[in-house]
Amino acid sequence: MPVSAREAPEPAAPERKVFSTAGLPAARRVERWESHNAAALIGLDVRAAGPLDATEVNVQLPEVRLARVRACAHSVERTAAVIERCPADSVAVYLTLRGNASFASADGTRALRPGDALVCATDRPFARGFARGLEELVVTVSCAALGRRAGVQAAGQPATMSFAAAGSDAGGARALPGTGQYARALARLTGQATGPGPAAPPDEGTLLDLVAVLAAGRDTARATAHRAAAHCHIEEHLTDPGLGADQIAAAVGISGRQLTRVFAADGTSVPRHILARRLRLAYSMLAAPPAPGEAAATVADVAARCGFASASYFSHAFRAHFGLRAGDLRR
Repeated sequence: MPVSAREAPEPAAPERKVFSTAGLPAARRVERWESHNAAALIGLDVRAAGPLDATEVNVQLPEVRLARVRACAHSVERTAAVIERCPADSVAVYLTLRGNASFASADGTRALRPGDALVCATDRPFARGFARGLEELVVTVSCAALGRRAGVQAAGQPATMSFAAAGSDAGGARALPGTGQYARALARLTGQATGPGPAAPPDEGTLLDLVAVLAAGRDTARATAHRAAAHCHIEEHLTDPGLGADQIAAAVGISGRQLTRVFAADGTSVPRHILARRLRLAYSMLAAPPAPGEAAATVADVAARCGFASASYFSHAFRAHFGLRAGDLRR
């Protein structure tokens, strides 16, 4: 796998920011929660029977916003007035981790259970309810970004699918068969990005492709679906030293030549993409402080954990990519 020269400064890793209503006066919690979400995700009217206990972890990329939300029982509504006051022109994906939820719009009402995903346009009125609280992952992407990346202009009617188990899809007015694998990949990447442990910054192009597939359904361009599937296989097997183009092509169900064209259209190659993602993971691991009571991993340990068969090659590639030595970052 060739080492490419550094062409531009490496972008800074997105920061995880946490907002919580804990410690706020009970009378101001809803107001502050509405204000935070209007800035971090989309504007909503919030209602709660008692003091709102809610926490949100946010990760903002240039064109994608990720969040992990935990909250007590409450309901939210995006009315025509809210949309006029806080237009978003985006697509939202809600991935339910804990608690049952309801979703109501002009297209009907549906119930969502843990393991269900919902895709909807944010500038069409809807209401959501969480009778017993919730934990969910949220992804929002502007329609303009989806158009530039994959030619997807907007989401159609709200769609549901399951990300709980392979081969399963949730029921609903517009359940999309075959999209579960993309929803699972999106949940995995969003969960890693908003979780507590060190993780490579999510690849924004992969997130855009996944949301595009979920938003467009059967109308997704084949190249976009192939690219999303290939990137997701790479993320899932990034630490496997044997990961290569043949394995990825077989997993996606296309030829090696087709796979090469998919990555070439994105201005890169399979080996370069794998190398860049492994180096980003290594950077995150080296920059993270060791867990209490544990010794810091050596550069060689990190190289092996990130799928590099040679520590010396890793050190050379790391310095070429980031402009500093791995050992200096660790220190």
